[in-house]
Amino acid sequence: MSQETLDTLINLGYIVASVLFIYGLKMLSSAGTARRGNVISAAGMLLAIVATLLTRGMSFQWIVVGLAIGSVVGAWAARAVKMTAMPEMVALFNGFGGLASLLVGWVEYYEKWLGGVRAEQVGNQTATLIAVFFAVLIGGVTFTGSVVAYGKLSEKLAGRPVLFRGQRVVNGALLLAIIVLGVLLVARPAESEWVMYAIVALALTLGVMAVIPIGGADMPVVISLLNSYSGLAGAAAGFVIVNNVLIVSGSLVGASGIILTSIMCRAMNRSLGNVLFSGFGAVGGGGGQKRLVGDVKATTHEDAYLVLESARSVVFVPGYGMAVAQAQHAVRELGDLLEANGAEVNYAIHPVAGRMPGHMNVLLAEADVPYEQLVEMDVINPQMPTVDVAVVIGANDVVNPAAREDPASPIHGMPIINVDQARTVFVLKRSMASGFAGIENPLFYGDNVRMLFGDAKQSIQQLVAEFKNT
Repeated sequence: MSQETLDTLINLGYIVASVLFIYGLKMLSSAGTARRGNVISAAGMLLAIVATLLTRGMSFQWIVVGLAIGSVVGAWAARAVKMTAMPEMVALFNGFGGLASLLVGWVEYYEKWLGGVRAEQVGNQTATLIAVFFAVLIGGVTFTGSVVAYGKLSEKLAGRPVLFRGQRVVNGALLLAIIVLGVLLVARPAESEWVMYAIVALALTLGVMAVIPIGGADMPVVISLLNSYSGLAGAAAGFVIVNNVLIVSGSLVGASGIILTSIMCRAMNRSLGNVLFSGFGAVGGGGGQKRLVGDVKATTHEDAYLVLESARSVVFVPGYGMAVAQAQHAVRELGDLLEANGAEVNYAIHPVAGRMPGHMNVLLAEADVPYEQLVEMDVINPQMPTVDVAVVIGANDVVNPAAREDPASPIHGMPIINVDQARTVFVLKRSMASGFAGIENPLFYGDNVRMLFGDAKQSIQQLVAEFKNT
């Protein structure tokens, strides 16, 4: 086979892989086609790897070894990870993508500018050096930022924001220093080995400094933003090694991550700048929020069963508490029993419920809840006044009516699921503790609200038992 024919096949493979990426990404937008879209995207990645292995001059043996090791580790991790730990696993994956891009840029710099390669062999030297700089910068920020996000999500680090005087000035100075060093790198690459070391160190530091002031309540936004960063780092690495499919796939991930970040911010009625720099949640109690007064009305499983048994419409509103209790299968079983009893059952999903975008969708899909029963906030809210029973499972901030009624509340203006408008509301919580945003919830004091205290999974299982024993 001639080199010209081989190059044509490689480019054709890259084009087909890019089409599979785009088609698979489109299918990920629907819960009903998401699994198939994931398979199609994986097939595109396999084709891209095969096409890359056909490139002459590459040590494809090592690539195959890395592919085998990565596949084994990835398959083991996917099977071993608990669904409650999925957000931190996603954070780590984002971080590893950033680290890979950093290493690609770093290695290319050493090979082409410190390894004796003549400038004319590099091609467009300035463009390549700029791509190297961005691969290292974005990759470094993504890696350490993702590690910090992992620590917050896994509770190995405190979830509250870490703030100190002059923090923004320090972060701005770090970014300015990196840009200055980047200019030096592009201007004198052969004499700038120390500059590359400095850029790597400062990029890794900036990643930590950028994420520590962000509170746990904003983690869904951080996860989607870091996902975008990992894609941009990958695209930069693609320019470094002149790999078209890496440029395309990285751009797709970067663009989709930015769009998802925008959706998350709109769901909280906050700007991205406010999420990144406000230190939301640093002080508990909600600042000037109204002091809550009233009586909390607890209920029993027996009384809750009697209300549910007569209900004609029931809406479950899941939150992170459902993930912690791993109650999704019990919730699905209760939903099936309610349907068999003649009730219409839906699951209302808030865009930022849980610790990552789509967290509740993933949990309920794992429990085989029918896709058509997963209802978005904007669809369920107009129906809420006609709902007989709303069952809130571990959610807090996304059902807090203070967002709608209290101008002094830190979350005022954030769209919520209006469960307080249902005829009866059951709230399943372990205690009266505030949610991740650190503010109290007046919902718990409502006349139509009953608190069912205890582990969410055990509470749901007791309700299931009541249905089965009657």
